[in-house]
Amino acid sequence: MLTINVAVLLAFIVVMRLRRRTQARSRMDEKFTVVIVLALGVLIAPTDLGQGILNVLTQLVQGISDAH
Repeated sequence: MLTINVAVLLAFIVVMRLRRRTQARSRMDEKFTVVIVLALGVLIAPTDLGQGILNVLTQLVQGISDAH
């Protein structure tokens, strides 16, 4: 039995959609890509990977705000 992780599938779809030329995208196509990316974010957020990304981004933002 073949099982596919939904987050991996969505990540693959996002990469394939973003590889297309910008001129070839319609407004509806761009909205669909945004929805897919949001769904991917919701799936990744509670995982260890999502928490790691959050920690890295938090440190980056703190570093930038401390520099000012």
